[in-house]
Amino acid sequence: MEFLTTPTTDLTYADVFLVPSKSEVTSRMDVDISADDATGATIPLVSANMTAVTGRRMVETMARRGGLGVLPQDVPLDVIEQVAGWVKRRHPVFETPLRVRPTDTVLDVLHLLGKRNHPAVCVVEGGTGEDGVFAGIVRREDCEGVDRFSSVASVLRSPALTFEAGAFPSLQEAFGQLDTAGVAYAPVLDGTALVGVMTPSGALRSGMFAPAVDRNGALGLGAAVGINGDVAGRAAALVEYGVDVLVLDTAHGHQQKMLDALAAVKSLDLPVPLVAGNVVSAGGVRELVAAGADIVKVGVGPGAMCTTRMMTAVGRPQFSAVLDCAAAARDLGKHVWADGGVRYPRDVALALAAGASQVMIGSWFAGTVESPGDLVADADGRQYKESFGMASARAVQNRTKAEDAYSRARKAMFEEGISTSRMYLDPERPSVEDLLDMITAGVRSSMSYAGANDLAQFRERAVVGVQSAAGYEEGRPVRQSW
Repeated sequence: MEFLTTPTTDLTYADVFLVPSKSEVTSRMDVDISADDATGATIPLVSANMTAVTGRRMVETMARRGGLGVLPQDVPLDVIEQVAGWVKRRHPVFETPLRVRPTDTVLDVLHLLGKRNHPAVCVVEGGTGEDGVFAGIVRREDCEGVDRFSSVASVLRSPALTFEAGAFPSLQEAFGQLDTAGVAYAPVLDGTALVGVMTPSGALRSGMFAPAVDRNGALGLGAAVGINGDVAGRAAALVEYGVDVLVLDTAHGHQQKMLDALAAVKSLDLPVPLVAGNVVSAGGVRELVAAGADIVKVGVGPGAMCTTRMMTAVGRPQFSAVLDCAAAARDLGKHVWADGGVRYPRDVALALAAGASQVMIGSWFAGTVESPGDLVADADGRQYKESFGMASARAVQNRTKAEDAYSRARKAMFEEGISTSRMYLDPERPSVEDLLDMITAGVRSSMSYAGANDLAQFRERAVVGVQSAAGYEEGRPVRQSW
């Protein structure tokens, strides 16, 4: 990457822009946006290890579309074991159906419909858990004008189209059959057993995105580990449960406790990439790499839920932090993730141009149907989910619930994050898949403008300029005439 003019101050994403260069890339779909950091990700995007962002639905969806979801550090080990096993059993192409029983109610259906970007739920009878015989579907419109306590059996219907798993057509053919039948949802069956569902957008995306999978072809996932307690023991357990990427995570990564934790985990010689952070300086990168990190997480204070900079004045504008840290990591044959400060696809492209192998996103993904938590409507009917920072009093309270009351109260006084915030769903893009579509489209176009075929070339060929606030504003679309 090179600057048009040498900057005289640290910069964040809004301060800079990309200049188009001569390009021989004939199509934006010809560029390779796979991460080159040995995590197996085929798109350079990570959902943040925040309680309000990443749960099993987010992990599954991210992996199916080529990204990586990182489970938070405060999730109990037995829950991680269950979630990892569940994710590994998901199909890399067929989407996971929402299931109800004939004896459930319409209210149960309406509650479930907010959990995924699906227009229907499947009905199964008999068996337990994910077993049972497929009985039909219930669409959202089937629930309109019906008493919410009516049984599912009273509103279920046979689907207009089903697919047989053992004779599944090509994705293009599946899309065509869905389009011809005029349906947005089709169960995938193995005999009478329900094994998945297919939607037109799912067929299209599976043809465009390669899933992020482990060596056995199962969907991949990451999990975070704090730097307190039995760090090595927890790391070993996570890998045993099937976690493919470990993230040692603390707000201030450039500290001795992190270095000791890294060294302890590295000594186990676990067969997974080891990520550590957060830092914002080249010196921090060098020390974390020396202690055992394969990837360093960069960012202090740029996140939407973070108050660190206003509370402490500590941090660094994110573009310059990523640029310096990536250069230091590259000299050592390692990589960095840019963590925080992303609000538009342009910011992701700039982070990658600055040298990041992947970009971690938190609050933006919190406002999607796949994030944990229930959908809530405000007084105007707009749907949102609650989000909070991982250094907020709320998160600290959850993380320290096993400690005595005095210790918990004392730690809660040191708050560097927002404890509650509304992340509104975009009615046009309610799913994280919709956001992945938009972000990757922007990144692909950015790379084609730079004449880059992959991320390595993008880092080399990108030309960056510094702009004023007016320059940034000039690039924003105008929603109505001036």
